[in-house]
Amino acid sequence: MVEGGVATADKTEFTECWRTVWKTPYIMRLALSAGIGGLLFGYDTGVISGALLYIRDDFEDVDRKTWLQETIVSMAVAGAIVGAAFGGYINDRWGRRVAILGADVVFFFGAVVMAAAPKPWVIVIGRIFVGLGVGMASMTAPLYISEASPARIRGALVSTNGLLITGGQFLSYLINLAFTKATGTWRWMLGVAGVPAVVQFVLMLSLPESPRWLYRKDRVDEARAILEKIYPAHEVENELNALKFSVEAEKADEAAIGEGMITKVMGAFKNKVVRRGLYAGITVQVAQQFVGINTVMYYAPTIVQFAGFALNSVALTLSLITSGLNAVGSIVSMCFVDRYGRRRLMIISMTGIISFLVILSVVFIEASNHAPKVSGIETAHFGTNSTCPRFLTASDASRWSCMTCLKAHCGFCANAVSETHPGACLDSTKAIKGDCRAEKRVFFEKGCPSRFGFLAVILLGLYIISYSPGMGTVPWIVNSEIYPLRYRGVCGGIAAVSNWCSNLIVSESYLSLTEALGAGGTFFLFAGISTISLTFIYFLVPETKGLQFEEVEKLLEDGYKPRLFRGKKEKSKYQVESA
Repeated sequence: MVEGGVATADKTEFTECWRTVWKTPYIMRLALSAGIGGLLFGYDTGVISGALLYIRDDFEDVDRKTWLQETIVSMAVAGAIVGAAFGGYINDRWGRRVAILGADVVFFFGAVVMAAAPKPWVIVIGRIFVGLGVGMASMTAPLYISEASPARIRGALVSTNGLLITGGQFLSYLINLAFTKATGTWRWMLGVAGVPAVVQFVLMLSLPESPRWLYRKDRVDEARAILEKIYPAHEVENELNALKFSVEAEKADEAAIGEGMITKVMGAFKNKVVRRGLYAGITVQVAQQFVGINTVMYYAPTIVQFAGFALNSVALTLSLITSGLNAVGSIVSMCFVDRYGRRRLMIISMTGIISFLVILSVVFIEASNHAPKVSGIETAHFGTNSTCPRFLTASDASRWSCMTCLKAHCGFCANAVSETHPGACLDSTKAIKGDCRAEKRVFFEKGCPSRFGFLAVILLGLYIISYSPGMGTVPWIVNSEIYPLRYRGVCGGIAAVSNWCSNLIVSESYLSLTEALGAGGTFFLFAGISTISLTFIYFLVPETKGLQFEEVEKLLEDGYKPRLFRGKKEKSKYQVESA
């Protein structure tokens, strides 16, 4: 009996997915073409982390204002909120394919605007347009893939979207590294984002609409023609009959509540089955963000600098490792999501996330406590005009450390002999940074030299390994299969909006939190929120692996309780169903 207490349609493994697509490559063509939406999502998530380092170098206002850095990062998330909400409407009204094509157009326009931006505010506008495209793609791509996939391999195929998200992140770090020495650095980094949008647009022009959406719109012959390309001949009629039964029931309900978007949203929360699906879908989407993953994806090089690696090129290189681990984790998810189930993977994933966040917070706190001291002699070496103004007037200047210097919005020029020896606390201007570096020293602005640096990077990698196979991909799978067909577009939009709202809160507040709590305190806060999220997942999210969409509806109608909280009669009932 599985944890969710439900009989599975098939006991499939990752190898079953490859056997199926080997016989029917058209299925993989659909999945990969739609999954490029995940690549757009991933590339945008990763590219800004490296580009931001060079945007700060080009625009002094951005370098000095934390809120402006957060705005450049988070406006894409704000755009994604609108895109996800509007995407739900487009999905239901005009179809999944049209939504993907529209996302590509908007994303490409945003990429061009960012690449040509003469001022920071133009970058912000471009980020909003890119976000609109990402938001539409983030909830449409897994939906399209799930509706064009046989149930027995649906989880593995939807995981290709997650794989392409992490692949896009990894690609963005490679692109960032490739352009570190190029003229225009960040402009190339952001502009290249338009390429996958063009590729997907061309591919989607040759692909059909979702067969389930077509059947819903009474285009039965078109739906049948697509299903014949996806399923063996002897399974097509069974699938059509299942669609017919589901659509007829939904149309009967729709006649009673109407078709408008507002009416559907109200109807979703009034309908017991849909409401329970939303509880589960929103829970996993919010949890995915509040574990703090996008602080790593959006600010990975900055976090590496917090760990004591000041050079941009070094920070980008080490960030590439964490991004690569994220991509590997997605492959692991594809291997196990249909074998061990969605719920179990998420619970295991959350347990690892919480553990490594706690350890990571301790390491950063220890690194802060052991930061190198500020030397008056080293500071005086650069002259009074170069010294940090607050250091000059501080009554406790003899007790200042590198961390005290950074909190005063100044920079720490490392000792010429060893970075962990006492160094100079200097004003943070381009000229003074240049004076420091001219003496073959390293200028630290985001973090201090530390013997714990590599340990912090290793723990970041372990955190990613824990996150990626479970919370990285499974929430999108759950949301692609837990809602009735009639509500799938609007509910997917609601859940995606909740994901992006949570993302916006995290990305807009992270740098401010690190200034207030330090990197260690911020990661400890995420560990506490993750613990609460794990509790909600345990009580609200059922297992859906291998189930037909109609079986998921029946599961939600009956209600879900974790195994430990079921009565004897309920346990007996689940045992009979899973026999």
